[in-house]
Amino acid sequence: MVTNAGCREKDLPYFKEQLEAFQKEGGAKVEWEVLEGWGLIALQGPLSADILGRVMVEPAESELKEMYFGSSKFVKIKLLNGEVSSPLLVSRGGYTGEDGFEISIPESEAVVVTETLLQNAGPEQLQLAGLGARDSLRLEAGMCLYGHDLDDSTTPVEAALSWVIGKDRRETGGFHGSEIILSQLKPKSKGGAGVERRRIGLIVEGAPAREGAEIVNDKGEKIGNITSGCPSPTLGKNVAMGYIKDGFHKSGTDVEVVIRGKKRKAKVTKMPFVPSKYWKGTAPS
Repeated sequence: MVTNAGCREKDLPYFKEQLEAFQKEGGAKVEWEVLEGWGLIALQGPLSADILGRVMVEPAESELKEMYFGSSKFVKIKLLNGEVSSPLLVSRGGYTGEDGFEISIPESEAVVVTETLLQNAGPEQLQLAGLGARDSLRLEAGMCLYGHDLDDSTTPVEAALSWVIGKDRRETGGFHGSEIILSQLKPKSKGGAGVERRRIGLIVEGAPAREGAEIVNDKGEKIGNITSGCPSPTLGKNVAMGYIKDGFHKSGTDVEVVIRGKKRKAKVTKMPFVPSKYWKGTAPS
């Protein structure tokens, strides 16, 4: 499991507490090791599997085909000096909306592993990119950034992430927050609590909307706020994400966003803004 680095101080004690409670209740033995001091690089894009496969210790191609979205495994790669790396934790996912891998690397090998990938692929296929590029791509993919689009007060229903709650969970409950979340899944018209706000995507005219900008209705009344926004390099339009009052969240709804004191026209838009291209491998049954 790869946790959010910004949440380390609360995530690690939480895991410790939950594992201890699980085992006291007679659960199976679980060994937990924190990989201290490791680095992480994200190899992203349509060529990522091919690039990683070239340097993996055989059999590379068959291993990668069996790795479905969200799965992880330890692999070794052939380094520039001809040696074989230590086991690297490779997780398949795509925070850019593309296929890709997050590679966790022991500190002593972080540089040489990165250089091996870069030099093996060449600059026409692989280049370094920073968090600015990552942020625009993940926003095009409609993906949340913790501390901006999500926080401790946000429920999956508000955040348009209800898909993470499986059918069995919905029927049996018992998970953390289930009392509130299961009630929110039912609209008020059917006896549920519903939600007051919902996460939505926006296309904004004239200028990019940044975090904190207000969303208003045709009467100028505040109905929401922007949590992420930037110009989309792929679409050539200004895209944004935010939370809006329930009822205004339907795709195609016209609203306005207040940017530096000026109202800009905006339209609620389905996400992802750019179609995602994750690996479609099937998880084992």
